[in-house]
Amino acid sequence: MPTLKEVEFYLKGLWLLFKQDPSGFAYLDLTDRGAMRSFWAILWALPAILISFAWWRLLYLQGLPEGTETGGLFFFRLALVEASNWLFPLILLGILCWMVGIGEKYASMVVAINWLAVPVSYSYGLLVLLMMFLPALAGVVAFLWLLLMITLIAALFRIVRMIVGDQLLMVSTIIMVLLVPSMIIAEVLERYLGVYPG
Repeated sequence: MPTLKEVEFYLKGLWLLFKQDPSGFAYLDLTDRGAMRSFWAILWALPAILISFAWWRLLYLQGLPEGTETGGLFFFRLALVEASNWLFPLILLGILCWMVGIGEKYASMVVAINWLAVPVSYSYGLLVLLMMFLPALAGVVAFLWLLLMITLIAALFRIVRMIVGDQLLMVSTIIMVLLVPSMIIAEVLERYLGVYPG
């Protein structure tokens, strides 16, 4: 598992790429091995993910009779949804890269996307905590969530552009593949697995 120092190193690389500085590539392991190691980002993001699970449980219980409990199966199903959200877009991205002939860029994009998920997860987790403990700020949190989404799209656009070059249509397609299907799949799975708030 990458150490905190390594994670900081990777995030610095992403920040440099976001600023359109090619030196950021030197901070990232863009090999196939680096792509596999980047899935440790899931464990680094786990505390923030668990916070979102706790919030989702509260939302779920609000629609049920008082005294209803959720067991481990509920959290297992949420974990399945989270895993699908993480992996399914990367699988679609791999298919897209293969179809358009940029397969050599796939490992680099997996590395960047996985490590970018860490700060995004903690930012989302912070918003969830605000919702849980300061529900009166719901309007402010909704606005901050919108800003977070815009920031994520901008970051993905700028970083992917550094990886694949100035092919704006290709970059835009990649962003759509990464974001849109996961939103659809998440809701479908939540309803199918019975963890969608009623």
